[in-house]
Amino acid sequence: METESEPYVRLSTLRQLHQVVADLNTARSLADTLQTVADGVVAGLNYQLACVNLVRPDGDLVVAAFAGDPAAEALITGRVGSRDAWERRLTMGVPWGDLRFIPHTEGWVLMDDDVPQWHTDGPAPRFEDEWHPHDRLYAPMYASGTGRELLGVISVDRPRNGRHPGPWGQEALQMYASQSAIAISNARLRSNMQRALVRLEREQQALRASEESFRQAFEYAPSGMAIAELGGDQHGRLLRTNDALCRLLGRPASAMRRYSFADLVHPEDIGTLLRTSAEGGRAELRLGRRDGTYVWVSLRNSVVADTADGPRFLLTHVEDIEERKRHELQLAHRASHDALTGLPNSAELRSRLSARLCERPAHTGAYQGPGPDAGFGHRPDQLPAAYEGGYEYEHEHEHGFGFEQTGGGAYDHHVHTVAPTGGDIDDGTKGLAVLFCDLDGFKSINDRFGHHTGDAVLIEVARRLTTGVRDGDTVARLGGDEFVVLADGLGAADAADLAVRLRNAIIPPIRVDGRAVRVGASFGIGWAECGMTVEEVLNSADQRMYVEKRSRAKVHRRAG
Repeated sequence: METESEPYVRLSTLRQLHQVVADLNTARSLADTLQTVADGVVAGLNYQLACVNLVRPDGDLVVAAFAGDPAAEALITGRVGSRDAWERRLTMGVPWGDLRFIPHTEGWVLMDDDVPQWHTDGPAPRFEDEWHPHDRLYAPMYASGTGRELLGVISVDRPRNGRHPGPWGQEALQMYASQSAIAISNARLRSNMQRALVRLEREQQALRASEESFRQAFEYAPSGMAIAELGGDQHGRLLRTNDALCRLLGRPASAMRRYSFADLVHPEDIGTLLRTSAEGGRAELRLGRRDGTYVWVSLRNSVVADTADGPRFLLTHVEDIEERKRHELQLAHRASHDALTGLPNSAELRSRLSARLCERPAHTGAYQGPGPDAGFGHRPDQLPAAYEGGYEYEHEHEHGFGFEQTGGGAYDHHVHTVAPTGGDIDDGTKGLAVLFCDLDGFKSINDRFGHHTGDAVLIEVARRLTTGVRDGDTVARLGGDEFVVLADGLGAADAADLAVRLRNAIIPPIRVDGRAVRVGASFGIGWAECGMTVEEVLNSADQRMYVEKRSRAKVHRRAG
């Protein structure tokens, strides 16, 4: 069962994972990338030891990077294990998706093979899921594509919590291994591209041969590549695109030459594109496909010259990151939503409510807000602000895409939230109503029919509440049998009518496994207002709910 603090732990882990994945793309060389992969496991995935074993041209694997123990690093870095021994390890033990876990009860047979090993002594496990010093966990790294070519293996040891990773930790490690494989492939590609670019600049006599080498690296790169005009009236126009980019966007090369990236970018990402510099600029944004859909990509820019003193062009590396973004969205959704009902959880409710409040009390009669869709923070189907690129705005001649920044200086976008002042009498003020709902008779259902029936009742109540509110309103599960509804733009009479409609929607029988059960609901109506804290708003609605519960006649309905 999840603890109350687990969503916060998951968000913290997600931020760490996002940071170490982002660091993979900042390394300057293949060696730096490999060490960054090992350091990221220790820094972001909470293992004390990490080793990166890289496949050599002859097929054997060499220890290319180590993190967590300088003594172990000095002992085994550079040592080689045979491919046969590694393939044996990757078929033993227990598969966790692409991961391979070999418990100490099976791994003792590997103590004498030629794979470099480092183990620390420790006490025997006391619990079934406790980590043993001789347990082994491997994360293979495969090249992108259908062939699943093995690039290397990340081996990890000694989780900081001392226990086997659960589904959350396994998925994080598997995702990190996938991103590490992409980073290693890209580092090799960048190394090849840099060598080609050096030849183009320094070898005037071999210009034709160098051009052919560059052409092949460009055309046959596994990820998208584009060359665009740099400067002049046609600044930013695409001159050349490789087959991988054309396939990614579903557009032929002839059609791509009519566009610039500014024509293809999602409207919400145009600001990110404009802030991306030409030399060394990076951005994560969405590009439009021919069928009207959008795909998440990572752009990396560099400037190349046609000849030593000739015109300069913009070389852009376009990497498909749709899968990673989808995983990030899924992890973010799990951390902010209730696992049983799918509703926003307590942490997400407080985040959305906090976005509407400020410390300064609102003036009476102030503008009430733009409607039910305003002020609840990001929608669940959007990425958190941490995923958006943050690049400094540069002068026009330094931009990769040559557009001027628009808009004025900073100003206060906050619209103060006010509350009706007439109590139960509607004074015409529209505000953000907070309806605190507590189910009546739920405990007896749980006690009599079991938690399976209780869970089914909670899921159905969540569905009925969601159906009974407007698009843009928030229905959240606070915990147990308590729910909270945030509805903006309501007066006192509107909020009272909404509470009655929701109570009437909950009362009809709920059928579970052929049995009809009933629950009632008590609602307390509070109002959010600038100058109040989130807890004050929720406590106010909670207290009103208990007043309403005590004042109503107690009607007992027999379940079943």
